Amino acid sequence: MISLIELSMHYGSKLLFDEVNLLLMPGKRYAIVGANGSGKSTLLRLMMNEETPSLGEISIPKGKQIGWVNQDQFRFENTRVLDVVIQGKEALWKAFEEKEVLLAGEWTDKAAQRFVDIEETIAHYDGYMAEGQAHTLLTGLGIPLENHTLPLSALSGGFKMRVLLAQALFGNPDILLLDEPTNHLDMVTICWLEEYLINNFKGLLVFVSHDIKFLNNVSTNILDIDYGEIREYPGNYDYFLSNKSLIMAQKLQEKKNLEDKIASLQKFVDRFKAKASKAAQARSRAKMIEKIELPDIKNTSRISPHFDFQIKRPSGKQVLSLNNISKAFGEKVVLKDIKADIKRGEKVALIGPNGIGKSTLLKIALNLLAQDAGTVEWGYETQTAYFAQDHHEALKENVSVYDWLAHEASSETSVKVRHMLGQVLFVKDEVEKSVLQISGGEAARLLLANIMLQKPNVLIMDEPTNHLDVESIEALCEALKAYSGTLILVSHDRHFVGKVATRVIALTRKGIKDFKGNYQEYLKYYQEDYLNVDFLAGKKH
Repeated sequence: MISLIELSMHYGSKLLFDEVNLLLMPGKRYAIVGANGSGKSTLLRLMMNEETPSLGEISIPKGKQIGWVNQDQFRFENTRVLDVVIQGKEALWKAFEEKEVLLAGEWTDKAAQRFVDIEETIAHYDGYMAEGQAHTLLTGLGIPLENHTLPLSALSGGFKMRVLLAQALFGNPDILLLDEPTNHLDMVTICWLEEYLINNFKGLLVFVSHDIKFLNNVSTNILDIDYGEIREYPGNYDYFLSNKSLIMAQKLQEKKNLEDKIASLQKFVDRFKAKASKAAQARSRAKMIEKIELPDIKNTSRISPHFDFQIKRPSGKQVLSLNNISKAFGEKVVLKDIKADIKRGEKVALIGPNGIGKSTLLKIALNLLAQDAGTVEWGYETQTAYFAQDHHEALKENVSVYDWLAHEASSETSVKVRHMLGQVLFVKDEVEKSVLQISGGEAARLLLANIMLQKPNVLIMDEPTNHLDVESIEALCEALKAYSGTLILVSHDRHFVGKVATRVIALTRKGIKDFKGNYQEYLKYYQEDYLNVDFLAGKKH
């Protein structure tokens, strides 16, 4: 269990949460939710003992093993991927290392006895099944078998993080702390992780995620950071939302009732305080007013940006034709003979496992990358705007948020630029922050502000929900649903895709599946239930 005792955390004058008392129980799965900057990751770091609270303490019983995703991937760069995972059980790994030393040295009675002790340790931790278990975790997290014996340095950044996640899971700790575990994962892998955490992990899980489906499927309890406090709600995210709305409505009604009572009492006092026959009653009511305590309803930290994507003028009916697009990087064929025709007003979700070529196809369509074969044809009057997965290329100059947007939208007035920044939650001095210092969520909102000012009739978006908080994701969902132009979208967020897409194009190892309907209809038609264990194990194709 984890005990939070009078826990308070603030940075300078900014209070995150104050005097928190909570008891987190084994076997529960707690999702931490709250606005960007509310303190979600800070709470995890406090539990990891990587930060010190301003006041209070976090108490964890001695001997409990705590697991989290080690962000120091450079420690393992030259280590075999399998061995990185096995190091998740520190005592087992040390036993393996000592065994190798013993076998390489002089064999004595003392060495023989120590060897017996080490064998007992290895047996205790199921050491001779360790490689098989590590293979299972790595495969489930989408890392091909042929990569398991390579050094970690051979993998891309996203796959390195999957290995470190496998390491945390392999340790089978008493307490598992995960910060955005679905980042860098595709839909199938996210569903595998959900199934693993629900059915295989028996300890106490505390996690942060902006993936609403993941929150709903995995959480048994919600820790809501808001109003300067952390409040626990039983149930999943949807249940929390309805409960929180009800509690707030009750608080507001209670406050209103008390304010009405005070007003009525005060009216009596004002009317009769000078009248001798009723002065005593007036004084009595004045004392009653003094005793009434109004509930302290603080301002919520949750605020939503306002997204509104307009078009200057519509495109022709035919928006984009991809004709036999093929692309390889060296000997690795990424795309082969891809064909698709996209019409005006369609909202197309491009889905598929990581590495299948989704982002590559977008870049080819935009002429940011040359195809090896095939042609790209844009229709009449198409005007595109591109939201890239990597924000660094667009935001690499040391200029303020205001100056960057004013430069990108040079035809707009200063008033219009500042108004647009306000819509995406850059207010007051925040517009003077350097774009090199803003958070991932702030960067995403700034890029979306620029797109709104462009008013394109074709939006091409590569993982737009990465870094956005739940409120921003919901606002973006609604704006894209209302958008009258054409949308081509790559996303691993099933909730987002399910709400926005009207057509699904799935890139698979055997070609494409082009389905004209929403994501839920696509799943039903192809019977690809990603939450089905047999499907996740590769038994359905």
